[in-house]
Amino acid sequence: MAQPKLKTQYQSPQQSPGFLLWQISNKWQTQQKRALAKLNLTHVQFVLLACIVWELGNIEFNQKQLATYAKTDPMMTSQVLRSLEKKQLLTRKPSKTDGRTLILNPTPTGIDLANKAVKVVEEIDKAFFSYLGPEKDQFTKLMLLIAN
Repeated sequence: MAQPKLKTQYQSPQQSPGFLLWQISNKWQTQQKRALAKLNLTHVQFVLLACIVWELGNIEFNQKQLATYAKTDPMMTSQVLRSLEKKQLLTRKPSKTDGRTLILNPTPTGIDLANKAVKVVEEIDKAFFSYLGPEKDQFTKLMLLIAN
């Protein structure tokens, strides 16, 4: 006796935008993970460190603000920040206005590593998204609609 088929609105998985996004995301993350491992960084470590370095001088992040900015889970953000601190890539110091709040600052080593890593990440992005050709900018605009 045949098992019942999946009751879905799609004729095939390739018609499901969610399934395709999941496949694309996994493929992209695998490439990023492999490249960043050579720099002793996970992808999320890179993202959080890069956000701090990117906004250095513009935004003083505490842990909660960084999680909101990067759209990451606050508990996971806390764990990742601890590992970045252990690697001496950032410091957490009490705020001048609120001693209960810890302000995140990259160390010189953290800034240097973020800049090395962003080159690697952007090269992977360039190759990965090259399949889109001139549609890449439109694709980026469409992703922004979903991300915000």
